[in-house]
Amino acid sequence: MIEIRTAHGLQSTGRTVTGYAAVYDSPADLGDFVELVKPGAFDASLRSKVNVRALYDHQGPAILGTTKSQTLRLWSDAKGLAFAMDIPNTTVGNDVLELVKRGDVSGCSFGFIVPAGGDAWRNGDKPIRELRSVNLLEVTLTSNPAYQATEVALRSAAQAKRRSDLNALWLETCA
Repeated sequence: MIEIRTAHGLQSTGRTVTGYAAVYDSPADLGDFVELVKPGAFDASLRSKVNVRALYDHQGPAILGTTKSQTLRLWSDAKGLAFAMDIPNTTVGNDVLELVKRGDVSGCSFGFIVPAGGDAWRNGDKPIRELRSVNLLEVTLTSNPAYQATEVALRSAAQAKRRSDLNALWLETCA
């Protein structure tokens, strides 16, 4: 199942947008549970040199950069998963850059898959999920962050199953 999460605080200089796709140990209330991204959660993905895409609103055609082309640069620091992306001089890129500069787009999400053993659950007032290792697929600039009662927070078992099935199909076609 591909999952999506959010952080805020984009900045731009020229055509380069920077920010944090995830902030470590920052609790996110996703409705039925609280989630924490733990330091080191992205280390395996960053080491693997997998081609991570930068998108606008999780839309595949709205590509803004990739790690393969080095137009998206990702690193982990003490705060979280940081990024810098060079926005392309395309219709989508120009529109997104203007929206970031105006403050209309100020959020960032990331799409990921949790491998076996990549998360742990604890009991509390609400269950707490710790993301300890994830397979990072994308970083997205968005005006509709996942942590603000979007479909991630409201997902149902049927939606999760459908996403899992679609992800399996996608992985088969990429193999």
